[in-house]
Amino acid sequence: MFYHFFKWLTDEGFKFPGSGLWQFTTFRVLLAMLLSLVITTVYGKRLIGFLQRKQLGESVRDLGLAGEQQKKGTPTMGGIIIILAIIIPTILFANLGKVYIRLMLLCTVWLGIIGFIDDYLKIRAKRLAKLKGVDYKKSDSDGLAGRFKIFGQVMLGIIVGATLYFNQNVVVKREVVQQTGGVQVALDAKEKRTNAKLDTVTIDGKVHVFASVKTPITTIPFVKSHEFNYAKLLPASWRDFTYILYILVVIFIVTAVSNGANITDGLDGLATGVSAIIGICLGIFAYVSGNVKFAEYLNIMYIPNLSELSIFIAAFVGACIGFLWYNSYPAQVFMGDTGSLALGGIIGALAIIVRKELLIPIFCLVFLVENLSVMIQVGFFKYTKRKYGEGRRVFLMSPLHHHYQKKGYHESKIAVRFWIVTILSVVTAIVTLKLR
Repeated sequence: MFYHFFKWLTDEGFKFPGSGLWQFTTFRVLLAMLLSLVITTVYGKRLIGFLQRKQLGESVRDLGLAGEQQKKGTPTMGGIIIILAIIIPTILFANLGKVYIRLMLLCTVWLGIIGFIDDYLKIRAKRLAKLKGVDYKKSDSDGLAGRFKIFGQVMLGIIVGATLYFNQNVVVKREVVQQTGGVQVALDAKEKRTNAKLDTVTIDGKVHVFASVKTPITTIPFVKSHEFNYAKLLPASWRDFTYILYILVVIFIVTAVSNGANITDGLDGLATGVSAIIGICLGIFAYVSGNVKFAEYLNIMYIPNLSELSIFIAAFVGACIGFLWYNSYPAQVFMGDTGSLALGGIIGALAIIVRKELLIPIFCLVFLVENLSVMIQVGFFKYTKRKYGEGRRVFLMSPLHHHYQKKGYHESKIAVRFWIVTILSVVTAIVTLKLR
């Protein structure tokens, strides 16, 4: 909003000291992060008071975990403040004409609404039990049915995948090779048939020629020829239907990462801190891939218009860090599914946009391990029950963070150590920019 306002003033010939700052992405990135921190820390306190007055407290199942009874009544649905702290700075400071910004705002609102409905249904079930005068016991069936959550995530994945594949403003710039007698474009057969548009860019006095291509390309970590085209997974006769494969991949990633963040949100500050660290990683990827000089220096794909996305990511990181003020141990508020589903979906969508989805198992290692721990526990329990008549367990409890709680570790120690693991994972992911 402010970006468009000051651009309009400049275009109309109205100039005053400082107006040019609004055209610099770095200036707006800092403002977005600062405002998101202010919203979460200052207005977060008011939201907590509102949730307490409305008696929107968390119900805790008796799982035999240390300190779980102290969490009863802690306000939930705090993810609302995270979503607002992401949306408001983005609307104020970003160029809303960019497709990536509009797409990420849609992801945030879409998954936030799904999580909100889930949280609301759980609270309603608790209130109905209270009106009937019976003891309320929290159950997974109280919230939004799992099939409806999955349906919402799948629909979002279709929208994201279709937009990234078909929108004409979503392109990758691939450098071409200049030769005597003409220009030889380093493109595959599919890209050559599209008659890719050529652009000339001067970097440090040297002329570079880039071709805009629409094919779905991603990055393979630790490989010298690090670009991979999804079309190569299909037979040559089927490559006109690559969009189906690409959309299926996007659906899987958005759903998996969203649910991974939701499962991880079981300890005070755990999912919030992990998401903030991953957000910083994605911000670095977006910045270097959206800057032609850094892309040329690192020999990575140059993605136009991506630098504007760093404003959204700055608001995302600021919202997570600010929310930690109240969500760190002992938590004064929980984000609920309103926040956790949105955070995971945002991370998944960002990874796809910056063409680093194959790096998700590295920088989202904590989400992956938490997901796998549940799958292993459930699968092994069912297998042993069929074979021996009695279910057995691999972990003391799943997800993994509860396993360590059962072993006697304090939840703040578990959360901090998971943050450290995430930092190491993020550093490893960033190193792949040059290590191949």
